[in-house]
Amino acid sequence: MGSFEYDQGDVPSRDVESGYVSASSSEESLPEVYFTKPHLKYLNRQLQHLEPEGTLYSLEGYIRLLNEDLANASHEEILRWCTITLPNLYQTTAFGLTGLVTVDMLSKLRIQRPQLVNLIYLDTLHAFPETLALVDRVRERYPHLNVHVYRPAGVKTAEEFAKKFGDRLWETNDVQYDWAAKVEPAQRAYAELDVKAVLTGRRRSQGGKRGDLDIIEVDEAGLIKVNPLANWTFKQVQDYVKANDVPYNELLDRGYKSIGDWHSTQPTKEGEDERAGRWKGQKKSECGIHNSRSKFAQFLKEQELKKQEEALQNALNSGLKIES
Repeated sequence: MGSFEYDQGDVPSRDVESGYVSASSSEESLPEVYFTKPHLKYLNRQLQHLEPEGTLYSLEGYIRLLNEDLANASHEEILRWCTITLPNLYQTTAFGLTGLVTVDMLSKLRIQRPQLVNLIYLDTLHAFPETLALVDRVRERYPHLNVHVYRPAGVKTAEEFAKKFGDRLWETNDVQYDWAAKVEPAQRAYAELDVKAVLTGRRRSQGGKRGDLDIIEVDEAGLIKVNPLANWTFKQVQDYVKANDVPYNELLDRGYKSIGDWHSTQPTKEGEDERAGRWKGQKKSECGIHNSRSKFAQFLKEQELKKQEEALQNALNSGLKIES
């Protein structure tokens, strides 16, 4: 099993100030900043693009340059860059095969780092039992990791979820289901944990909207999303899992390739796309957390207007009954 290695002899003493601080800064408030050769290599590669020939790039322009710079980088280089450069970095995972490979790779990085990359798992309350069993095996295999579990607000079981939102919400209102089971818990996790950047398990070979995936994205709220294995195929991921004895979901041995909730996941047939078993027969390819936030903002606005109209109608009906 890989593990993080910290060579304390390479860490500067806290008596040495790194970075810019005010003259009145106390020792306790000094930032723990230090640079190894890999730090300097990556930072210099990025900084040289910031203002070439006096040109100031927009955020979109800088992200484009980063993607160009990382396009041919190895998975290890991308993960090194992330852990060195991005503050408050977490990994969002449903414990799919790609996410598990990323967990294992991170555990084997031999670099000094300012942070561990802990996991955020969105338990929709509708996961397969095999997925929940895998969570426990991952915790056992990588004990240094914290797995932050977030569930739909106000409920702890599938039965409570159905009582609050109605039976089979994924069929009656799939947008509301995505919001309640995944998007709202994700946004709550990002706020409570002060998440600034996340690693995802998305790959181009998964098809659909992921076909032209960049390595680095920034969403509407400014959250940085990094897809470190965007260039990998399913076979590459599978081969890594076998070669490194990475724990994986037992459903993969039964014909499943992409695994989500039990009610919307089926095994794939030979020749089908990797995610063909997700939402089969529906015009849908994403679970919600990777869709536009504005889509859900519009949904919430419509829900609020609907509530207001219902309240107004109830008030009018009550008034008519009183008058009669």
